[in-house]
Amino acid sequence: MNITNEQHQRRSLIPWRVLGWGAAIALILTPLVAMQFTREVKWDETDFIVATIIFGIVGGLIELAVRLSSNWYFRIGAMFAVLAGFMVVWANLAVGLIGNEDNPVNLWFGTVLFVAIAGSIASRFRKRILPFAMFLSGALQVAIGIFVGILGSDMRGGTFTIVLSVAWFIASLFFWYARQKRKVED
Repeated sequence: MNITNEQHQRRSLIPWRVLGWGAAIALILTPLVAMQFTREVKWDETDFIVATIIFGIVGGLIELAVRLSSNWYFRIGAMFAVLAGFMVVWANLAVGLIGNEDNPVNLWFGTVLFVAIAGSIASRFRKRILPFAMFLSGALQVAIGIFVGILGSDMRGGTFTIVLSVAWFIASLFFWYARQKRKVED
């Protein structure tokens, strides 16, 4: 039986898929276990549904990235971008990046996600727009963090958002490497 390179590659990814989806399930179940031992964790059905949807989207996007390209730079860049977007959403839903989740400044982070998503769609996940879109997302994240710091609103949140922007910059760098590697192969 002849196994093509693509079939071999898919088979070799199966343990990673099991590990990734297993980790997502474990993270979703962690609060359920914690609620059995402490009153400080208080999740209701809505929290579990939202977490399941978010982890499903994250896992699905990573699966999509793996299927779109065999280029490891692209895949790693996509993972950083997806995880950066996840952290922006999760932190805002949980406690808010700036102040608490009711602080209207937290809505500004929607523009960061919009730039990343619009850039990904506009680039069709491959063209030269993708590294630029991720870089712009990181720069926008930094700008919001600096602006919050200047306002003196919540320096802790401002610092976290600047640190989080590093993930966007790393994604940009890996997408740029993927583009350079593709140029060499063409």
